[in-house]
Amino acid sequence: MKYTKAWIFVLVLCFFSFRGGQGICTEGTTYQFYGRHLMAQYYDCDPTALGNPKRIGEVMTAAAVASGAHIIKSMDYIFEPNGYSMILLLSESHASIHTYPEHNACFIDYFTCGHHSSPEKFDALMRAYLLPKKWKSAVQERE
Repeated sequence: MKYTKAWIFVLVLCFFSFRGGQGICTEGTTYQFYGRHLMAQYYDCDPTALGNPKRIGEVMTAAAVASGAHIIKSMDYIFEPNGYSMILLLSESHASIHTYPEHNACFIDYFTCGHHSSPEKFDALMRAYLLPKKWKSAVQERE
């Protein structure tokens, strides 16, 4: 229950970020009601990489910045006996990962509004670290 409240807080904060915060989802002075949403599943990942939550967090943070996003806050949780979830609240929206080491797999989500960030770059950098042998990814335009 404790973590459910935290996730609700993050989602509410993200919702209100879209409601006109200065510099949020804007390019110049024009509000951009446009975004790109990456949804990916990685299979047969490198078990050492997938089992290293600290490094996953570092790589995910670096990938978000390298892809053009601006991080407001991050939150993560390590599940016992294994598993890891992390969400980055971005001024553009959010990025998340949910690992399933028992399946040697994870889910990746990266949504940003506007035109300046690259979900493809985020995806490539995450795959470069996790080294999945198989993956499915799609970028959907939202407007």
